[in-house]
Amino acid sequence: MSFGARAVIRLDALTANFETLRRTVPHSRVIAAVKANAYGHGIVTVSRALPDSDAFAVARLSEALKLRAAGIDNGIVLMGGVADRAELEVAAAERCDLIAHTEAQVALLEGASVSPLRVWLKIDTGMNRLGVRPREAPVLIDRLRDCNSVGDLGLMTHLANADDVHDATTKVQLERFARLANGFDGDISVANSAALLGWVNHVADRTRWGNRGDLWIRPGIALYGISPLIDTPAHALGLRPVMQFETTLIAVKPIEKGERVGYGGTWQAGRDSILGIAAAGYGDGYPRFLPSGTPVLVNGRRVPLAGAVSMDLLAVDLGPDASDAIGDPVVLWGDGLPVEEVAGYANTNAYPLVTGVIDREGRLV
Repeated sequence: MSFGARAVIRLDALTANFETLRRTVPHSRVIAAVKANAYGHGIVTVSRALPDSDAFAVARLSEALKLRAAGIDNGIVLMGGVADRAELEVAAAERCDLIAHTEAQVALLEGASVSPLRVWLKIDTGMNRLGVRPREAPVLIDRLRDCNSVGDLGLMTHLANADDVHDATTKVQLERFARLANGFDGDISVANSAALLGWVNHVADRTRWGNRGDLWIRPGIALYGISPLIDTPAHALGLRPVMQFETTLIAVKPIEKGERVGYGGTWQAGRDSILGIAAAGYGDGYPRFLPSGTPVLVNGRRVPLAGAVSMDLLAVDLGPDASDAIGDPVVLWGDGLPVEEVAGYANTNAYPLVTGVIDREGRLV
């Protein structure tokens, strides 16, 4: 029996979530986001489990090379594009699709002699991160159309506030993108997870876009059973958690009222109780900044975190009548305890939690 914390990856939940998301926009093509080690779930494992995805989105060329080395033959989209001619030549050799989000990247393609690539011109419609201004796009579209290194050309944008269905920013961004897409002879992509589940009536309306090509959706966090929407739990969206982060109790001990626990003694017992020590800490990816009171599941019931999380251990207040024993299961997030809820105790979202899990014990699939 291993005492260490471990991420259990449920591929049946992953494939169910994929089908749920694909059905939101019928007849669309899919770019499944697997960057950042598939949001902490294992980039190769996840990609192999989704053979029907038209392409996979990665942030960097190194991630694309890892997929190709693993025998993944689907399309791969480099969301950051390439930095120089050497990267462009490798990307072309590995049959990657490119994002072009600067004029310099357009010029790089114009000066290259590589087999024609699928290229997406990224439009900055208001997020002010990657992308060219809408007013710059028509000239760059013409340049890319005339470029021998470019095969299929698509348009893409990213939505800044789609997680809030009441925020008018998304409508403004969609309208800006629609003005460019109207009459465009190619594919377009606008729908991340939040757009798919919060704005589907907007993004799935093909008459809105008016392009002569396919509509590509780009599910990310929702693939992994995590809600992309503020105040809407994943189960209400028909999603199942893919990752269960779990460990075991390695000690059970009585504690008297007034005694303190952990580094700094930040938690003090308010009653005589029983303390459980679990084999998990920030060395496993369970965040150190989670406060006392954060829920943890022990034998399926919620108990509060007690004191500071240390590198390999954490303590929970099992309660004065607890009968839990060494070796009993502990769930840090997963079934019955959504990672979104745990993240809320740290005033963050689920992304840094799932991407921060460390493989000291290895994942179970």
